Amino acid sequence: MIPQTFKEVIDLGDGREITIETGKLAKQAHGSVVVQCGDTMLLCTVVSNYDAADVDFLPLTVDYREKFAAAGRYPGGFFKREARPSTEEILVMRIVDRVLRPLFPKDYHAETQVMIQLMSLDKDVMPDALAGLAASAAIQLSDIPFETPISEVRVARLNGEFIINPSQSQLEQSDIDMVIGASEDSVMMVEGEMSEISEEEMVEAIKVAHEAIKIQIEAQKRLVAQVGAKKTREYEPEAEDDAILEKVKAFAYDKCYEIAKSASSKHDRGLAFSEVKDALKAEFTEEELEEVGGLVSKYFSKVQKDAVRNLVLEEGIRLDGRATTEIRPIWCEVDYLPSTHGSSIFTRGETQALATVTLGTSREANMIDNPSLEGEERFYLHYNFPPFSTGEARPLRGTSRREIGHGNLAQRALKRMVPEDCPYTVRVVSEVLESNGSSSMATVCAGTMAMMDAGVQLKKPVSGIAMGLISDGERYAVLSDILGDEDHLGDMDFKVTGTEDGITACQMDIKIKGLSYEILVNALNQAKEGRMHILGKLTDTIATPNADVKGHAPKMVTRRIPNEFIGALIGPGGKNIQELQKETETTIVINEDPVTEEGIVEILGVGSTGIEAVLARIDAMLFKPEVGSIYEVKVIKMLDFGAVVEYTEAPGNEVLLHVSELAWERTENVSDVVNMGDVFDVKYFGIDQRTRKEKVSRKAILPKPEGWEDRPKRDNNNRNRDNNRGRDNNRNKGNRRDDRKPREDRKDD
Repeated sequence: MIPQTFKEVIDLGDGREITIETGKLAKQAHGSVVVQCGDTMLLCTVVSNYDAADVDFLPLTVDYREKFAAAGRYPGGFFKREARPSTEEILVMRIVDRVLRPLFPKDYHAETQVMIQLMSLDKDVMPDALAGLAASAAIQLSDIPFETPISEVRVARLNGEFIINPSQSQLEQSDIDMVIGASEDSVMMVEGEMSEISEEEMVEAIKVAHEAIKIQIEAQKRLVAQVGAKKTREYEPEAEDDAILEKVKAFAYDKCYEIAKSASSKHDRGLAFSEVKDALKAEFTEEELEEVGGLVSKYFSKVQKDAVRNLVLEEGIRLDGRATTEIRPIWCEVDYLPSTHGSSIFTRGETQALATVTLGTSREANMIDNPSLEGEERFYLHYNFPPFSTGEARPLRGTSRREIGHGNLAQRALKRMVPEDCPYTVRVVSEVLESNGSSSMATVCAGTMAMMDAGVQLKKPVSGIAMGLISDGERYAVLSDILGDEDHLGDMDFKVTGTEDGITACQMDIKIKGLSYEILVNALNQAKEGRMHILGKLTDTIATPNADVKGHAPKMVTRRIPNEFIGALIGPGGKNIQELQKETETTIVINEDPVTEEGIVEILGVGSTGIEAVLARIDAMLFKPEVGSIYEVKVIKMLDFGAVVEYTEAPGNEVLLHVSELAWERTENVSDVVNMGDVFDVKYFGIDQRTRKEKVSRKAILPKPEGWEDRPKRDNNNRNRDNNRGRDNNRNKGNRRDDRKPREDRKDD
């Protein structure tokens, strides 16, 4: 039986369409859709258990996977099977999760799984821009409680024009790359990178994206209307008790308010709040705590949050006593680690990042091999967040999604400031040693200084700041350089990075509906002031990149050679290049440039001597003498009929100097004129038409002996006759019977 399908079409306005279809695939899932644009197709399913999990949060999993078959390719590796998610897949999971999670009911705790799979790929359509639309549409077709449909789009700007969901080639040429997630009335998530744009330009890009999102949300509503809306499932809500709430508030609110107002350090506040909570529990009997202890803890957290927020809104005082625009104390240091190629420490308040830089050849580039994206990164950043940075002890289970996301944000903030002609592969590693508010922005600052310390010629230094927002609907306060608690208790986490001339990256998560563009603009302008303050601290520590790399760091020289010489440089089975690397203690990497049809030779070495030796060998290999020019040569081999000489400016380039070209006078023995190791000049005549070999002459640059022109000249016919006579005599001599050995003697030879 042919299944009944339902479809809606979204017109992108430039000949491209997005279709949302349901009813054909994965019908046992609680909701499923296929989203298609061009030949790119995503299958998204959502399933949520009907029984709540025994937890006090929503156990939501968003999974995005790209199937290699979608691009007609095999997975790499021994097993030839898709395995753990790539960095790029994890980043898509994060941007979808961040928009979906706040829209589930706060008391809905059933395990929920959203799975998005790339099933077909069009090289001109980037699938990650469709993932949020697919996830929302699948949820809308289910009975899972969800506040409102959402969607996500990518916005780029090319030649001053905004493009929704650009192709990869368009994105590479654009100065804006942002993904925006929003509902019909609220922007909820922003993430992206830019080429030093202004705050006004960023807001304009968000507005353009939001308009496109509204169209996609309308399409979801039409699809649900076609299929028929399912009744939202009923679930057991969390128990509430207004009497207990009032008792907790009466006991704890004023105390929490005073602690928030007076305690300056994270540790002191934590102890003080714990003491209030313990005293609160003492107000209840053991039997009451056994019955309603969960509610007591829940209401205490709520009262604590209200006290902290009201302190900011009413008095403009923050948890650590700062004003809303004040930045915590900053100290910086560079060249801290003696053996790394570059290092720095950035400390702001109770957040500290130690960054290191390692320089390498193109062989160390980060290879990207995904169905939707192939290539390499010559600059990349890794971010580590160990548990001791927050005073905790917990198991280490590999790199977390959070670490990947924060590292990617810092990488995007810095990468457009790395020069295009930087010869090195640059790896930055940020070790977060303390954390109480925006370690990713500390990573941006530490990474900037570490690269400048390493001698990477950054175009401009980059700083970053995390902004917060507290609002009760009527009043609001924008907070600069937020603490970890302010992030948790606030309504917005907005990270902005940039140079003195504009924004290079951003990441924003908004937890309240209806954030006005006025507040957004105010937050951006306040962020700019904070960025400039922090940037001043960085440049006070290291104003410009070091002119050269450190003495123990490798130096890089790049040389281009014609493709036909690559084989000679490498040698049979790599013999030549391996011996050259061993002799010179260098690393040599050769790549081919398909555009110029040249070989790009990268020479990496700690000392200049080895690099110069490699360059000399390449110069010698490329050496081409010019006809009529005079060159210095050295005798390297003696023969009966001449001497083999080597060009002193191109060691390894040899040519035969024939005995007849040694001197004007007749030369019986080569050693009468030159000997091993002699150095002298010769003239280059090019290819001799008679011998088809290169010809050089010593005598051509010597004065002719006196009377040379008057010497008797031999007749050519006589010379030929003499030569023939000599050959005949030799032939006859060899044929004489008496000149041959007896047969028995020849047996003994």
